[in-house]
Amino acid sequence: MNSKNVAWLKISGVSGIVTPIVAFTFILLAITSYPQFSWTDNALSDLGVVEGVTAVLFNSGLIISGILAIIFASGLFIFLRNRVLGRIGAFIFTLAALALVAIGIFTENFGRIHYYVSVAFFIFAPISMLIICATFFVIGKVKMGLFTFLTAIIVAFVWVLQFAMRYVPNVAIPETISALSASTWSIVLGFQMLKQGSRSNK
Repeated sequence: MNSKNVAWLKISGVSGIVTPIVAFTFILLAITSYPQFSWTDNALSDLGVVEGVTAVLFNSGLIISGILAIIFASGLFIFLRNRVLGRIGAFIFTLAALALVAIGIFTENFGRIHYYVSVAFFIFAPISMLIICATFFVIGKVKMGLFTFLTAIIVAFVWVLQFAMRYVPNVAIPETISALSASTWSIVLGFQMLKQGSRSNK
């Protein structure tokens, strides 16, 4: 691996670790600034149309974390050794990251556009993970493959359950469970990328 790829792998790894921290810090700050928020009766995106600091915090947090996720996704191409499946998975994850940015730009005030980009994020994320998990198995990273597979199942299952049973009136809880699962995967993978970058320097 050349020095440029090693450096970018490390930068991408850091981005993978930082992305969830930024996202949830801004989301929690937005929730704190809006006491009327209900975990059962609201969607997280409802915070993006509350006047004042709440919307600014929520939307800017999504945009910043989405940009960081794009950087993270770019490092996946290197980490997955440019395998065809890996490139496809990394590309679809990039689409998920772009959708995250779009959620922060096209708030609920934009109507159907907001709905489409939100659905795109929660569809592209698990699909990309399922493809990436197959790549991990191909390149011999079995533990990461299993971890990625389980994460993808959780990310998708909370939505299948919500649409099948509607276990909460609104979607803030499934959004959070799904996002936390994807975030855990991003952080673990980020550390793996850093580790691989450090080994390549030796």
